[in-house]
Parts: sequence; structure tokens; C-alpha cells
Amino acid sequence: MATGARILYEFGVFRVDPDRQLLLRGEQPISVTPKVFETLLILVRRSGELVTKDELMGQLWPDSFVEESNLSQNIFMLRKALGDTADDRRHIVTLPGRGYRFAAEVRAIHPEDDTIVIASRTQSQLVVEQSERETDTPELSLPGPGRALNWPRYAVATAVFIVLLTAGVLLWQHRHRSPVLGGNDTVLIADFTNTTGDAVFDDALRQGLVVQLEQSPFLSLIPENRIHHTLQLMGQPPKNRLTADVAREVCTRAGGAAVLDGSIARLGTAYVIGLRAVDCRDGSALDEEQAQAARKEDVLSALSQIAARFRARVGESLANVQEHNTPLAEATTPSLEALNAYSIGHKLISSAGAADALPFLQRAVSIDSNFAMAYALLGRAYGDLSEFELSAAETTKAYQLRDRTSDAEKFWIEAAYEMQVTENMERAKQICEVWERTYPHDPTPATFLAGIIYPVFGKYDQAIEEGKKALKVDPDFLIAFAILSSAYEWGGSLQEADNIIHQGEARRVPIPELLLTKYDVAFLRGDRDEMEHVAALAHGRQPADEWITQHAASVLARAGHVLQARKAAAGAEAMAQQVGNTEAAALYKAGTAVWEGFLGNKTNAAQRADAALRLSKDSGVEYGAAFALALSGKAARAYQLADDLEKRFPQNTSVQCSYVPALRAQLSLDQGNPSKALDLLQEAVPCETGTPRSAIHTNFGAMYPVYVRGEVLLALHKGPEAAREFEKMIEHRSVLVSDPVGALAHLELGRAYERAGDREKARSAYADFLALWQDADPGIPILIQAKAEQLRLHGAISH
Repeated sequence: MATGARILYEFGVFRVDPDRQLLLRGEQPISVTPKVFETLLILVRRSGELVTKDELMGQLWPDSFVEESNLSQNIFMLRKALGDTADDRRHIVTLPGRGYRFAAEVRAIHPEDDTIVIASRTQSQLVVEQSERETDTPELSLPGPGRALNWPRYAVATAVFIVLLTAGVLLWQHRHRSPVLGGNDTVLIADFTNTTGDAVFDDALRQGLVVQLEQSPFLSLIPENRIHHTLQLMGQPPKNRLTADVAREVCTRAGGAAVLDGSIARLGTAYVIGLRAVDCRDGSALDEEQAQAARKEDVLSALSQIAARFRARVGESLANVQEHNTPLAEATTPSLEALNAYSIGHKLISSAGAADALPFLQRAVSIDSNFAMAYALLGRAYGDLSEFELSAAETTKAYQLRDRTSDAEKFWIEAAYEMQVTENMERAKQICEVWERTYPHDPTPATFLAGIIYPVFGKYDQAIEEGKKALKVDPDFLIAFAILSSAYEWGGSLQEADNIIHQGEARRVPIPELLLTKYDVAFLRGDRDEMEHVAALAHGRQPADEWITQHAASVLARAGHVLQARKAAAGAEAMAQQVGNTEAAALYKAGTAVWEGFLGNKTNAAQRADAALRLSKDSGVEYGAAFALALSGKAARAYQLADDLEKRFPQNTSVQCSYVPALRAQLSLDQGNPSKALDLLQEAVPCETGTPRSAIHTNFGAMYPVYVRGEVLLALHKGPEAAREFEKMIEHRSVLVSDPVGALAHLELGRAYERAGDREKARSAYADFLALWQDADPGIPILIQAKAEQLRLHGAISH
């Protein structure tokens, strides 16, 4: 045999290829880690001989001190791969206290089939070969009366007992050893090293590993937001590949504990997938896993296997791994192409925005029509673009396929379904609370609670706490800055809102929601220079420009500058239409119709309501249009829309708790039935100070039940009670923001004080309203009425 010639080893149905690090059973590769393979190779090469534990450990870990339990684990995994059982040690035999012997006959062959028999032991060996089962402990008994003690047998039994006792102690130590990672440690997943030449693996495998490890309630992954931010601090583009070296530096800077460095390589027609965990700080190896896939279609399954093994090896309980371990083919998709498209869309929606992510997410679901999480993310993208009908349709598809996801993804989909389709915020709250307890390292449920759910109920203190929690879990979760600042704004804590905005700006948070909140906070503080500055920053930057233009229209209408307000509103509508977002344009029209109705411009209100309804039948659009029609005296159509809202959105919290009660009460009041109207408004009490979706997206609808209740109490000649309702609106001006109804609350408060007989307070309230409208457009019906009432009030006081 020539030196350096390639040698393969065969025993039974198995073949070992040292050069390719491959163990085959017949033609099928068997998944083993590199250390387990190395252990097998040592034993096979010395088949029939005793290989001591010290020899094995010295060869396996020549430069490291490791516990003997590591060797025991390798032997256990090797026996499992070879099919050995506790009752049948066909391949590896334990020599207690000494080491191991490979018992099967091994042949060393050249690939050209030249055969040399390496070992074929037939002589008897007087050794104790003990199974590792604790139940195999021999019975130790002293001889009874009249029996001689068989000392050799007794000595052997005693020795075996001592060996088993020692093994039991070692096993206990192995099971109770300190875990490699703790519950507060974070892990960064690097990009996979792909030497296959097939680009489909480039993004898909990393995303697949993320999905697998996100199932773990124990592990905490360093999120994409923090990775992007850290790369920026390092002077590198956020889209840079996370090679092993770059990933380790990012991990260290981000305060992580370990980097997971994956790889995939071809092995003939098969694939080898590797996973190595290293300590971020010193680069020491924490764990190494490997799996083999016979076909490209089996790669995701192999990745699932090594992810599960990694979780168990780094300290997660077996019960956790078993409970939360859905294979990738079930949790996402069996298609690598679909997973690759999804992974690119997933990155883009966080970094570049929903519009850039859409084509990739659409491709993912076109490749695999059962890809639940791709539909869910597609629904989110449409929602971010205010395409609510499309968002609901895609989210519904995801919900119908939710059983094909991991537990973590199922929470995401179920919460999204309740928030975007049924809009049942009570149910969404329950899901997010369980989600938060199950996965405490995930900031997403906290942001849903803070930004969408609690505001609907007016629970701004809870929203603030959840927003803080989200930022504590992930300081680079960009949207959390906008969510927390909005929660502070709605809660009336403008300084705290400003502080969070500045923190977000210091981290260069490039999200339009933060600019909008900054504009609204500046308005509430009366800082016109800052408002103009923010508007200039947003100019030409969609969707921030569109949103701020629409809010600027509300600011103008609130001050009685109706002509300018109409022009600004038309500009926002045009921007939305230009990018094909008809639902946003419809919402803007509906919002404009409402304030036209409040100001008494009935014809304009009805026309804009009709125009909005021609574009969309979204719940917010229907509500705004219906309310404007009710204020315009078009009761019949408003009733039809109220019935449609109640029928089509039976679980929608904003519809059932705010829109319909306020709308029906306004209609009952207009028809001269204030007592019925008061009863109808009882349904709105749980969320009357809340921020319904129409107010979040288009700045109308907040606290309308309170406003209508004040009007109803005025009609019932209950001045003091009515005054309390309008005072409540003024106290919560940060919930109303720039909705024109906030200015009208001062006028209605003056009317309530007059009805209560407190003319001095009434005079002051009228003065406050007219100060807000000091340079308003002439001829507005509500302004003409207010001036006439103030004159009468002054005349009454002078007499």
C-alpha cells in the first residue's frame, strides 16, 4: 500500500471515509458531528484493541482540558448512530475503568477494492464488558452459613460496583454541568459560508436557522435592527455580509455572548451542513454540530436537526426543545427558493421599507402557496402602506395556514389577524400577553400592545410601560421609538415624548412615524417654527410628507383656515393616489368630510363623504363618511352605513366600542331623541378616551363619543354634566392632537356653562374659542353662530 493512498474502512453495512469525513450506512450518509466522527475513526483504526479513555481524550482534545463527560457523550452519540443498544453492544464495548474496544471486524480498502483485513480477533479475552445500564448492577451478597466465600468472584463484583458508582457520579455531573449559555445571553447568527456554488443557500439557510432558534423561549437572538445599527457604528453598510470575523465583532459590540457560524458544502451529490458556536469575546469553541443531507431537498430538514441539537447542548431543557421544535419544512416552507425570497423580503421590510420588500414576499408565496409566514409578512407590508383590504386578505391566508408554523410565528400570525382582520383588540391583547410570557426576549408583543392595542382602550400608562419594555429588550427596535413617543404624547407627557424622539434621532432612526410624532408634539406645544422645520425635513420623503401634509390640513382646519386646509388635504390625497394607495386617499377624504360637517359646511361634507365611499369601504372610511352625512342631515344614508358597519365588523373594537355608538347617538339626537342617544353611548364608555384606528391613521374619531355625549346632555338641559364632558376633551387635548373637534370643544363648553347658569365661565370659554379662530376665514357657519352667541351672552351679562 503506497504511502498517502486513500483508504476507506468497512464494517458490516457501514463504510467510513476519512478524507470526506463521511459515515455511510449502505449508500445513505449518517449525520454525526466532527468530534463523534473523529472518535469513530480512532476506534476503527485500532479495531479489537483497548483504547484507553486518556488516549481518546488526548487525541480528541490535544490542547484543551475537558471533562470526561464529553467523551462519554461522544461514545453515546456514536453508539446511537451505529444502532447499538444497551442490550446489544455489537460495535463498541466498554472496558470498565479502562476505556473502549471496537468489536466489529473492520476491513481497510482502497477505492479500487483492494482489501486488507485489519482485525479479526477470535481468541478469548478474560475481561468484564459491562453494559452502561444502571439496572445491570450485579447483586453483592455475603455467603450464608456453611458456604465458602468465592473471593475472586466477589472481588470482580465489587470492582464492577465501584466502576458503576463512579460512572453514576460522572453521569450526574454531566446532567448537572453548567450550561454553555444562560437565559440572558444573546446569540448572533452569521451568514452561512456557502461553497456549493448554489446561490439559493445564501440567505435561506440563515433565515431558516433564525426561524428554528426563534422557537426557543430560552435563547435570545441579536435582532436585525441591532445588527444594522452596530454595522453602521463600525462604518460598514448594513447590507454587508456577516462573515465569521465581522459577526464576532458585531456580537462583541452588541453585548452578545456567542456567534453561530454556519456552513454548507457539497460532498459528492450530498450536502454537509455545519454549525459552530464560538464565544464572542475570546473566540473559544462552545459547540459544534454537523448534519448531512443526501439531496438538496433534505437540507432544511438537516438544518432543523442541528438547530435542535444545538439548543440542547447549550443549556436549554429537553422539555423546552421538544415542546417548541417545529421542523423548518412545517414552520416555514419546504422550498429553498421560497425561503430565500422570504428572507430577502424580511430584511428589506426592516431596513428599506414595505414597498421594497413587497416583490420578494409576493415571489415567496407564488413559489409556495402554503407559506404562512410569507403571507403574514405580506399582510404587514400592505398594512404599513395603508392598503388595509389587501392587508386583511393576506393576513387571513396566513391565519388559515397557521398550523404550518412554529409557536413563535403562530403568536405573530394570530395577533396580526386579530389586529388587522377582526380588529378584536381584547382578543389581540390576550394573545400578546401570553406571547410575551412565553417569549420574554421578543419585543414584538410589547410593541403591538403599546402601539395598537392599549391606545384603542385609552390605556396610555400601560402603553408607555410596554413601549419601555420593548426598548429594553431591543434598544435598536426602530419602530419602538415612534411607538413609545406616541404613547407619551397621547398620555400628555410631552417632555418625555420629546426625549424619546431625541433618543431615536441620536440613533439615526430613519422611520417616518417618528417624524410625524415630532410634528404632532410640536403642534401640542405651540411651536410653529419646529412644525415648519419638521415639514421641511419630510418634504419629498414618502410617506412622511404625505402624513404630515394631512396633519397640517387638520391644523389649519382647527384654526378656521378652511380654504388652506382643503388645499393641504387635497395635496395629501394626491400623494396617496400617486403611489396607488387609494385607501389612504379615501381615509383623508373621509376625515375632511367630518370636519366640514362639524364646521357646518354641509354640502361640502356630503360631497367629500360620497367621494370617499367611491374609493373604499374600509371601516374607518365608512365611519368618517357616515358621521359627516349625519352632521349634514343625510340621516337615511348614515343609518345604512351604521347598519353595514355593525354587520360587517362584528368583532372590531373600534367599530363596536366607538364608531357605531357615537354615530347612532348622533342620529338619535338629530331625530330629537336625546334619552335614547344617552343610552346608546353607554357602549362606548370602556374606550371613550381611546385612539381608534381612524385617529391613528387620519387624525379623526378620537373621543367622538365624549363630544356627542356632551351635545346630548345639552339637549337634555343638563349644563353641568355637559360641561364635564367638554372639559374632559380639553384635558385630553393630546389624544385629539389637531382634530378640529378639539377647538369646537371650547365653544361647546361655553354653551354648557351658559346652560348651567355660569355666565362668567361661559364668556371665558367663548373667548378661548374665538382666540383660536382669531384670523379664521369669514363666512364659516359655526363661526357666525359663535360670534352671535357671544354677543347675546355679553348683552345678557351687561343687563
